[in-house]
Amino acid sequence: MSIAIYPGSFDPVTLGHFDIIKRSADIFDHVIIGVLNNTSKTPLFSLEERVKMLQDTVSGIDNVSVESFDGLLVDFVKQKNTNVIIRGLRALTDFDLEMQMAQSNRVVAPDVDTVFLSTSVKYSYLSSSVVKEYARYDVDVSDFVPECVISKLIDKMKGL
Repeated sequence: MSIAIYPGSFDPVTLGHFDIIKRSADIFDHVIIGVLNNTSKTPLFSLEERVKMLQDTVSGIDNVSVESFDGLLVDFVKQKNTNVIIRGLRALTDFDLEMQMAQSNRVVAPDVDTVFLSTSVKYSYLSSSVVKEYARYDVDVSDFVPECVISKLIDKMKGL
């Protein structure tokens, strides 16, 4: 059984993330979305909220599960008995950073490989940061995030 990990902060999950998830699910027998608990950042949504939004987003995809993790990604990958990391690439700037991470992960864990999927052109501009910025100024974000995220994002922005 081929298992891959798609890691990220997903603050919030976007349609670009969902596109990578769906395509990964077509390639691998099982995809684990690893939601990073990054203590060096202050996310808009709690870890539990991000996990729940992702669970709601992927509820119709049988071979995808969602889990949170702390610490090094390569440790999480090994804990899940796999050796594949999935990363989405939007632009050349993503490639540079992601290649550095993939290469450093290979030094620490030589048996772990990273598979890069280029994002669909439709979502090449999209990031969680862009979504939060638009939501902050009451712009309709329905073209950017799954339907189950919209009201949560609007409610969160009202609380700021």
